[in-house]
Amino acid sequence: MASFVASLLTGLATGFGAFLLLFKKEFPKSTIGLLLGFAAGIMLAASFFSLLLPALETGGIFLTAVGFLAGALFVYFLDRLIPHFHPAFGSEGPKSDLSKIWLFILAITIHNFPEGMAVGVGFLEKDITKALSLALGIGLQNIPEGLSVAVSLIGFSLSTWKIIGITFLTGLAEPIGGIIGAFLGSLSGSILPFALSFAAGAMIYVISDEIIPETHEKGGEGRATFGVITGFLLMMIFDAIKF
Repeated sequence: MASFVASLLTGLATGFGAFLLLFKKEFPKSTIGLLLGFAAGIMLAASFFSLLLPALETGGIFLTAVGFLAGALFVYFLDRLIPHFHPAFGSEGPKSDLSKIWLFILAITIHNFPEGMAVGVGFLEKDITKALSLALGIGLQNIPEGLSVAVSLIGFSLSTWKIIGITFLTGLAEPIGGIIGAFLGSLSGSILPFALSFAAGAMIYVISDEIIPETHEKGGEGRATFGVITGFLLMMIFDAIKF
């Protein structure tokens, strides 16, 4: 239950970023790049400190390495089997008759699913502090991600409230991922390290394949890089705090 609630709240945080459109409709590309870099930094640190390190401590290097690679391959094949659309990179995956807006929603769903899985698996750990810091970090980084999604949706000539609603909708992939992650991790104590590293591999694949390239696509690579560093440091601090 805790896994579902936490992943639901982190998913809803995606929609909160879209509310910024009520106050300002245009954001410089370098600003979006900075914010996405910040989100990527949080995800990187969460993958290392909240997922990979506990997996190594409880499951050893072999199980952790296998889970990490499996998670990356999982998202890799999702990317190629599910048709989707990125405003920065165009259409990916098989050809589809779906409209671009639905293909864009599918792209964000693929992106958000590993984050929900990470939160769901994280709450199976004995150390609730790590689980809380992971959920807090993922929720925080979802806000700038939500703004980026909302800004991209402006190009589809939608009303502001419809953009906000769609952005909230994309976040619902996270509680689904949370339920699946918690289920897989709870099957056996020996599976938990695999599940933790699987979620880490999936998230790092998304960071490298989508988020960081998108920050560089928008210009301001230096600012985006310091966004990554800032997000990483903040998540490292979250992980060290004892709630």
